[in-house]
Amino acid sequence: MSLTKETIVALEGSLIVGQSGGPTAVINASLAGVVEEAKRHGGIKEIYGAVNGVEGLLKEEMVDLRAETDETISLLSQTPSSALRTCRKKLKENDYERLLSILRAHNIRYFLYIGGNDSADTTHRVGLLARESGYEMRVMAIPKTVDNDLAYMDHCPGYGSVARFNALAVRDAGLDSIAMANSTHIKIVETMGRNTGWITAATALAREEPGDPPDLIYLPEKPFDHDRFLSDVKRVMARGRGCTIAVCEGLRDAEGNIVVESKSAVDTDAFGHRQLGGIGDYLARFLMDALDKKARADKAGTIQRVCGFAQSPVDAAEARMAGTAAVGHACEGTTDQMVTLIRVSSSPYKCETGLAPLSAVANAERPVPGEYINEDGNDVTPAFIEYALPLIGGPLPQYARLKMTRVAKLLP
Repeated sequence: MSLTKETIVALEGSLIVGQSGGPTAVINASLAGVVEEAKRHGGIKEIYGAVNGVEGLLKEEMVDLRAETDETISLLSQTPSSALRTCRKKLKENDYERLLSILRAHNIRYFLYIGGNDSADTTHRVGLLARESGYEMRVMAIPKTVDNDLAYMDHCPGYGSVARFNALAVRDAGLDSIAMANSTHIKIVETMGRNTGWITAATALAREEPGDPPDLIYLPEKPFDHDRFLSDVKRVMARGRGCTIAVCEGLRDAEGNIVVESKSAVDTDAFGHRQLGGIGDYLARFLMDALDKKARADKAGTIQRVCGFAQSPVDAAEARMAGTAAVGHACEGTTDQMVTLIRVSSSPYKCETGLAPLSAVANAERPVPGEYINEDGNDVTPAFIEYALPLIGGPLPQYARLKMTRVAKLLP
């Protein structure tokens, strides 16, 4: 609900902000935007941080963010991971009552939560209970997910940085393979991605010239077929310079089953998500058995989502902008919304913020669209490159390319 300036009623009280889900390289930039903007509004008295998100808030574990220096808050924008610490807590019905009682006790009138779909749902439910209880409080969600799968927005804070990381990693992995001078060498790079292949698709940004690695890219949006995969690899190998492959951990077969996932209950989180990983090793073994050639798998793991050296400046700036916008909208009377990122122009690149209802965001997922995947399902299209390239914050570091001018042989 967004009110006109004529109908806005000043709401005085404290603000609390929390971070949820997997950390990213820029989630703290959103936190910086929240704190900096909150300080500009006289109606916001105290500014609190929820330690470990709603899980810590249920224990009344909060910190005073006004006690931090301006320099520290500004430095958050280039600091990876979740400074307030995070959680994957799925709240039970009685948890919401406890949460609201704590918010009331501290006169919190602004509840901001940085996260993805599940966090949007939590924020929405907190807002509903407050309204039903007659407690005036404005709730806003700030987007965060390296998976880039939130609906109603062009892209998500966190994605540009993980995209940059994987472009760098795959470019270097490909150079490693080429340097080995082994035409039979196969390298598989496994990336994160439960249901969508946005992260894996970004490995295509490693290419500077035609023929650069990765040679093949596989996303969960297209059913994975072992025979077709084997045929693709054989075709690439026939060129005589090895093969570098990027695969998503969430690859699914024609029946929609994840090809490789943990079967242990220990590896299942509060939202019922089983831990993924291992597709790279699995496919390496498959290729070695089928082709009798050496294949190796590389997997960066969770470091790819939170690596500070690969932070995209565009990503950090937009994450900060999203945090700023959330506070501004809340102070203007908006509630029960998530801030969105909207692309205004691709050339030159320009992005603005918008809003989407929390109830809609919580129940939607945005896969990689068909026009971004090639017909054979083993690569991305130029349209994806045009979409993703501005998000990684400029070109990758320039590498030398030797001419490799051969000297004439003098001996037989």
